[in-house]
Formats: sequence, structure tokens, C-alpha cells
Amino acid sequence: MPRNKHPEQTRERIVAAAAELFVENGYEQTSIQDILDTTGLSKGGLYHHFKSKEQILEAVMERRIQYVGKRFHELICDTPGENAKEKLKKILAQLAADSKIHTLDQALASQIDPHFVVNGIQTCIRQDAPIIAELIKEGNRDGSLQTEQPDLCAEVFLMLLNYWANPVLFHRNREETDIRLRYLQSMMSQLGLDLIDDSLIAHLINAYVQ
Repeated sequence: MPRNKHPEQTRERIVAAAAELFVENGYEQTSIQDILDTTGLSKGGLYHHFKSKEQILEAVMERRIQYVGKRFHELICDTPGENAKEKLKKILAQLAADSKIHTLDQALASQIDPHFVVNGIQTCIRQDAPIIAELIKEGNRDGSLQTEQPDLCAEVFLMLLNYWANPVLFHRNREETDIRLRYLQSMMSQLGLDLIDDSLIAHLINAYVQ
């Protein structure tokens, strides 16, 4: 049998196909055979890269984290705004409206793995929060924000928005999610970080809650 000259491309093809199948059919309803049929690989070809469907799921989740990180950094660089506050609000709105982020979350709602959540929290604190903190500091300088302790405020904001208020992690309905987002809106306004408006709340609820 000829050696696979492009193992990373094959691995990516498996992960991409699995992600689409998980969204279309759900994780439980997607079989290894479905992934084989979609990719055209043999069982040996697939098992060379992944030993189980659970390993494929881990790779799909990691791919989602990488996509969100890449999208976040693109928006930081490319989003205009008359001041830091408006730039931050636009970035949050574009992330909330990104269907690629939310559809996969919904498909994997019943398969949330604690290690995946912890990895996401660590990425949030170590990589994303410092970037948000710099924009908050910029807002303090240009007068559009008045936020004490920008570094800590950024961490609290992202943790509560991405995890505490996330209906997928807790299987919450629209009303429960709305209550938490509006509480977060009020709390962050008191901290001088009034970034959450009614439009963002509506986007988040429609994206995550059926």
C-alpha cells in the first residue's frame, strides 16, 4: 500500500467531514461508516489518524476553538470603530452572528467534555482576556469607557459571557438565557463596561436557543 504523502491533509479532511456530519445529523447519529462514506477513506486509512469516534470529536472541538481564536484575532485587526467601546461592541456582534461557531456548539451540546470546557476557559483567560483588556484600556484613554481593573474586568466578562451565560452548557431555554444575559448586561454596566445591548442579547439567544 502506498504511504500517505499528506497525512495532515487527510486528518483535516476527516475532521472537516465529521464536523459537517455532526451538525447535520448529531454526534450520536453519526457513525464511523458515515465518515468513511463522506471522505472515501478505508477503515485503515481513518484509524491511522483516529482510534475512535471520541478522538474525532476531540479534534472537532479543538478545531472549533482554533476557528474562534482565529476569527477573534481577525476582528481585532480589521474592525473599525470611532472609539474602543464601539469597536468592542462591533466585534462582539460579529462573533454572535457567526453561524459557524454556534451550529457546531448546538450539535455537540450533549457531548460537552469537561476537559474541553477547561481548555476553553484556560484559552479564554490566557489569550483572549488580555486582548480585550488592551481595548478596555484604550477605551479608558479615549473616554468611551470608565473601567477599573481592566485586566480583571476582561477576565470576568469573558468567563461569564462564554460560560456562565452559555445556554448550551446548561441546557437553558430562551427565558432563562435572557434573564442571565440581562443580569450580565446590568452588572457589566456597573463596572463601566457597558458593551451588551439588546441587539447583542437577541443575536446570542437566536444563535444558541431553539
